[in-house]
Amino acid sequence: MFEVYITKAGKYLPNKAVLNDDMESFLGLINQATSKARRIILRNNKIQSRYYALDHDGKSTHTNAELTKNAIQELFDENFSGDDVELISCGTSTPDIFLPSHAAMVHGLLKNKPVELNSSTGVCCAGMNSLKFGFLSIKAGNTNNAVCTGSERVSLWMIADKFEQEVLNLKSLEEQPIIAFKKDFLRWMLSDGAGAFLLENKPRGPISLKIEWMEGYSYAHELETCMYAGGEKQEDGSIKPWSDYNPDEWLNQSIFSIKQDVKLLDAYILEKGAQSMRDALAKNKVSSDEIDYFLPHVSSHYFVEGLHKSLAEKGMDIPREKWFMNLARVGNVGSASIYLALEELMNSGKLNKGDKVLLSVPESGRFSYSYAYLTVC
Repeated sequence: MFEVYITKAGKYLPNKAVLNDDMESFLGLINQATSKARRIILRNNKIQSRYYALDHDGKSTHTNAELTKNAIQELFDENFSGDDVELISCGTSTPDIFLPSHAAMVHGLLKNKPVELNSSTGVCCAGMNSLKFGFLSIKAGNTNNAVCTGSERVSLWMIADKFEQEVLNLKSLEEQPIIAFKKDFLRWMLSDGAGAFLLENKPRGPISLKIEWMEGYSYAHELETCMYAGGEKQEDGSIKPWSDYNPDEWLNQSIFSIKQDVKLLDAYILEKGAQSMRDALAKNKVSSDEIDYFLPHVSSHYFVEGLHKSLAEKGMDIPREKWFMNLARVGNVGSASIYLALEELMNSGKLNKGDKVLLSVPESGRFSYSYAYLTVC
């Protein structure tokens, strides 16, 4: 078995940062009315700026594949080029198309050479799952290196035009033309961007991070779906898929919009997060006292104090000064968020050899959690 190191990190955030008061100028107004939920949601999530692959007319400036390619190109230098890549592993919640895979579309843009590909789907854990595929490939000696990514281009899913037909349908039924909170909520939470890691079987450069272990946990066997797209939740908690709806219903009910069951999120996201992290640390015989930097991906600052409390209650009281987060500056970029946070930490000058770093990524899709434990070398 080989050792595995993150030897370089890259990122790509499209266009200029979008401040809170400018969001609706990019995403548009639904039914020509300012969202009543927007200010409340922004006050709770404490996000101050984010990035959109959009222009001021709501038109696309980049595809997801282009965002990912741009992040990967940040990994290349005089010592490592696209022709040196052996594996490309890409994770995203928002691929540009259903088929071919996201990794294949990224590879098509890189135009380097034949490589092995992997595409990870899901929600926020998709980026960590793509990282784990690269980690295991190098660990087993299948490849000497891997490029792993997390990326999202969700803004095009949230522009007002995507909800116009549903609003018209509600009006025709003489109902209030107000988009359900489960859809409007996420318009003020999510943003675009991509991050990339270069993994190798030897350390390189001034800072490398040895991946000691990775763990993942799903609670789908006991909990129903919380965050979803391409379907609609039924009374019994099951999801009726888009393919079981008529094409006119896709528009009239905004079937392809991203939705979240906020009550379910509040009930379980912290409880299962603390439980899974306790199990991951115990399995690998790591005490929370050994962690020098804790990088939790949280969708909103609303959850930060609750997460701190939940972890402490299970014997993992990590002081807040050890937490490293950039949510307020770059927004919630889903599967890319953990890449963007670690890239910033790696380039901050704060890390010292021997420091231990824990990455923690929850996913509310059906409640999954991923962890990675790193040593600075």
